[in-house]
Amino acid sequence: MNLIAVSSHQPITAGDACQDPVLLNDWHVVGYATDFVEGTLYPVRLLERELVAWRSSDGQVHVWEDLCIHRGARLSKGWIKDDKVVCPYHGWRYNGEGACTLMPAAPDETPMKKARAFPCAAVERYGFVWVCLGTPAADIPVFPEWESERFMKVHSGPYVYEANGFRAVENFIDATHFPFVHAGLNGVMDNPDRLEPYTVEETASGLKSSEVRVFQPWGDARGTPLVAFYTYHTFRPLVGYFSKRTQAANAEGQPVTEHSDTFTTFFTVQALDATRSIVRVLASLDVDPRPSAEAVRERADVVFGQDKDIVETQRPERIPVELRYELHHRTDLMGQRYRTWLRNKGITYGVI
Repeated sequence: MNLIAVSSHQPITAGDACQDPVLLNDWHVVGYATDFVEGTLYPVRLLERELVAWRSSDGQVHVWEDLCIHRGARLSKGWIKDDKVVCPYHGWRYNGEGACTLMPAAPDETPMKKARAFPCAAVERYGFVWVCLGTPAADIPVFPEWESERFMKVHSGPYVYEANGFRAVENFIDATHFPFVHAGLNGVMDNPDRLEPYTVEETASGLKSSEVRVFQPWGDARGTPLVAFYTYHTFRPLVGYFSKRTQAANAEGQPVTEHSDTFTTFFTVQALDATRSIVRVLASLDVDPRPSAEAVRERADVVFGQDKDIVETQRPERIPVELRYELHHRTDLMGQRYRTWLRNKGITYGVI
């Protein structure tokens, strides 16, 4: 899909929401492409901004401020007529470019040039709808396996976290919680893995770890024991990714083959505000035989449900990017570097 042009003017309501330029000028997932059906208006919340999304007859998804410039009514309470959004208050109609085309109380008058909606940059990619509230500072991060036919792709979620989005990402790139939060699936509580030292480097696409080895008694949707070697990435402040190289293992956690499969996960966070978020994930697998998509989603529902339950308990709710506020160990290196990376980017929203 083509990028929708963005108006340079800002709604008066924008001043009440997130003012962090790093986040405003980044891309954020606000739903799956399948969530938005032609002819329906959808309210969306992102970084305390109330938005409205809709799909026009040409298939394009539009995301606007949920605001009529006339008298401030929510456009999401209106409807679509003749491929135009109709404000529920006075019936003003806005076309796909955001321009008002009709003021019913003065139908013979041409609407003023300022009679416009407030569109955001919006694009579909990887089965998600991405939105930028400001001016995109970079392209949408790359999901490397998307174009490869070798990989089965499965979306899972959404998972609503009553928790800070950065806390959710840090949990995603942390392996030491596996034996306790995901006991019996990603680890063994009575025999937790000893994590060997690993490294983290900053690349052009974000942070990247070296491989982290763990034993997983039910390592993927096939339900078989695996030795897994995780390589973690943070592509954006609210987008994580791992590539997991796996080998079949016995019950004691020893590999029984030299062959490796690959399982990857693209982890996206929609920050509703500083302490609430929605997680959506995209997994890819090159395993043979392939599990069903339903089995992949069912396992993801369990794992991310367990993550959600623990992340929602963390205090302070906003992630501390000053490292002295919490204790860090060498096994937390990826999370420690992630916090420093956020601080170095100058992020001020949702952090302390």
